[in-house]
Amino acid sequence: MQITDTAAIVTGAASGLGNATATALAAQGARVFGFDLPSAVEKAPQIEGMTYLAVDVTDPDAVEHAVALAAADKPLRSVVNCAGIGSAARILGKKGRHDIALYAKVVQVNLVGTFTVLTYAAEQIAKTEPDEVGQRGVIINTASVAAFEGQVGQAAYSSSKGGVVGLCLPAARDLAQYGIRVNTIAPGTIETPMLAGVTEEYLEGLASAVPFPRRLGRPDEYAKLALMLIDHDYINGETVRMDGAIRMPPR
Repeated sequence: MQITDTAAIVTGAASGLGNATATALAAQGARVFGFDLPSAVEKAPQIEGMTYLAVDVTDPDAVEHAVALAAADKPLRSVVNCAGIGSAARILGKKGRHDIALYAKVVQVNLVGTFTVLTYAAEQIAKTEPDEVGQRGVIINTASVAAFEGQVGQAAYSSSKGGVVGLCLPAARDLAQYGIRVNTIAPGTIETPMLAGVTEEYLEGLASAVPFPRRLGRPDEYAKLALMLIDHDYINGETVRMDGAIRMPPR
């Protein structure tokens, strides 16, 4: 699918996977709109060809407004949902039971936020003229290997990412009539700001658990896969693991 001279939306665009993907899309000639929280946008690196919009993906009104803005001048063709949060808490631990509000927040951001952006974006993409094969756009969501092998303390995170995986196929089937493809990327352990506070020794331990290549993944590798899925017109309704063949142990 053509990227040049079209509009694209990337959520979580101020850092990590989202920033790398926004950079790659802009380099391909897309007019990129990067959604992120106001505090993140203030500190985000400037990228030629990208406009940051302060958007909380859990706020449907804010999402609707921002998506409409992104689709105003050029046809909206590409959407990559990278916004997400993590948490670490056991269902029953030394401090008691899992905080229900925390569980709901993780699911709200990672799953409901993804669905909200997907829904409003699909509405705008459906209004565009299709290409010669009837395609109008592509939406890529971000899950995690935790969707399949959730570790101790990942009940909330794994639930939310498992929901993203479960959303993929029915969303692709729902939106097929409009010429919109939906795919999902499930990354393994990636070098993102979420790992910024851990020790070098801990990072080495994470890397050594990856069969091959024996290292952490990079955000630019996620971006490369996202662009491949956008370009490949016959991949639809698919969840692709990007994890160096890792299968996560219980802890």
